[in-house]
Amino acid sequence: MRGPLLNPKSNDYAQFDPETRRLLRATIDFFESYGKQRLLQADLDAEWVADFLEFQKKEKLFATFLTPAAYADGDENRRWDGARNAALSEIFGFYGLAYWYAEQVTILGLGPIWMSANEKAKTKAAQQLLDGEVMAFGLSEREHGADVYSTDMVLTPDADGQGFTASGTKYYIGNGNVAGMVSVFGRRSDIDGPEGYVFFTADSRHPNYKLIGNVVHGQMYVSTFELDGYPVTADDILHTGPEAFAAALNTVNVGKFNLCHGSIGMCTHSLYEAITHSNNRILYGNPVTDFSHVQGNFVDAYARLTAMKLFSDRAIDYFRSASRDDRRYLLFNPVTKSKVTSEGETVMTLLLDVVAAKGYEKNTYFHQANRFIGWLPRLEGTVHVNVAQILKFMPNYFFNPAEYVDIATRNDATDDAFFFAQGPVGGAGKVQFADWKAAYESFRDVANVGVFFRQAKALQSLLETAPPTAEQAKDLDFVLTIGHLFTLVVYGQLILEQAAATSLDLDVLNRIFDFQIRDFSGYAVSLYGKPSATSEQQEWALGAVRRPAADAESFDRVWQQVKVLDGAYVMPD
Repeated sequence: MRGPLLNPKSNDYAQFDPETRRLLRATIDFFESYGKQRLLQADLDAEWVADFLEFQKKEKLFATFLTPAAYADGDENRRWDGARNAALSEIFGFYGLAYWYAEQVTILGLGPIWMSANEKAKTKAAQQLLDGEVMAFGLSEREHGADVYSTDMVLTPDADGQGFTASGTKYYIGNGNVAGMVSVFGRRSDIDGPEGYVFFTADSRHPNYKLIGNVVHGQMYVSTFELDGYPVTADDILHTGPEAFAAALNTVNVGKFNLCHGSIGMCTHSLYEAITHSNNRILYGNPVTDFSHVQGNFVDAYARLTAMKLFSDRAIDYFRSASRDDRRYLLFNPVTKSKVTSEGETVMTLLLDVVAAKGYEKNTYFHQANRFIGWLPRLEGTVHVNVAQILKFMPNYFFNPAEYVDIATRNDATDDAFFFAQGPVGGAGKVQFADWKAAYESFRDVANVGVFFRQAKALQSLLETAPPTAEQAKDLDFVLTIGHLFTLVVYGQLILEQAAATSLDLDVLNRIFDFQIRDFSGYAVSLYGKPSATSEQQEWALGAVRRPAADAESFDRVWQQVKVLDGAYVMPD
């Protein structure tokens, strides 16, 4: 059985329609034809991704993958399809974050456009995509960061009342150097509060659009720009009032999914490099991979990376199947963002501890991925912001289940229109979930799944018998630890659902829950040490610590799965 990880030499994407398969393979072939040295030198030289953008323009890649069917002029290949978009994000991450980023910020820039009722803007965006243009998302500002409630981009009404002039500066805006349409969030000067919010489009080539510079040194152009008396007409307005604020948050919902698959791609390429290097390096007369701690790191990294892939793929099914009556994606979405990308950092650290100095050499992909892997947990809201969101769903998840029709694997060639019709924000506390225990029950005979299941049920008991007090609920440090414990339960649920759907090797599943147990125990110990923890909570925390079930033969079988990745993929020079 082929494993779950991307291998450019063998992935045929048979689950998708012919044109999707062709474009995914064409993208891989483009990067393979670049060659490793050319790819790495472009990163070292901070070379703008112009060649890649020419490729995507020629192939109409973004036009095909990022245009909703309603604006595709009847072309059945052009649609917004979350499953194939995730596959494309994984490919981009596999070859370099800069290529992923050019698409990611185009996705974010398109969000407010596709969510709007402005037909002229949507038709214009569809044509620009066909022309090979990219987009940008003008939300964040240097002084306000992730605080999207605040903005100093001010729109002043014209004297005739027919339009506005916009003035203000945006910061950390990808593609802001070339974007044909920049979706900009601002506020009216004459209306206070939420009713004054406005989303509008700007053109980076307009003389009143002043590009200040690149915030980072790299291939990515993460711009600062200023609008100085920029004319905004009715044709440029996308959203006003609370709808503008909702469009900002709902757009970020769409973009979060690409973060996890970008991280998965980066870690996968790094794993191939690390095992191929280590298995052929002799140290103290033995291959490096003969040492038990090295095998332990590789098995842990492989299990964590497989879990990242399983959870993320399953989370897409929920978003693609979502509706106003089924908004479970609102929980799984921030988990992909906060947990999967954080796990990417853990995987890279495990591998770096094996390859050591090799991981800093400029002729390795590992060097590039190791520099950038920490970006993803900190984009589209920090881990802390997302865990705080996750906590809102905990009461209903544990104590108020609902009945739902089972959601199947969603690789069908369907336009995901709901992505741009999510509706008003809020109401997280009302979202219900199917009984979380069902996924665990089906695999409870796998030793470490059974151990972790008992930990998960213990967390549910804690919330019944010694929940956070009103004072503790104000202590973000305390409740975030509860949030991390809860996240592990949610993470495990979707991993198990995807394991069932893909007939995952049970030895690998057992290793996944080995680290789940250890991570849960770590957070329990952290909770025990919190100054505000009550005696009941301290007692619970120590009682929740568990030891994974040891199975040397199962471990060795997983190690053999990792070991055979030596040479399984080597990027041509």
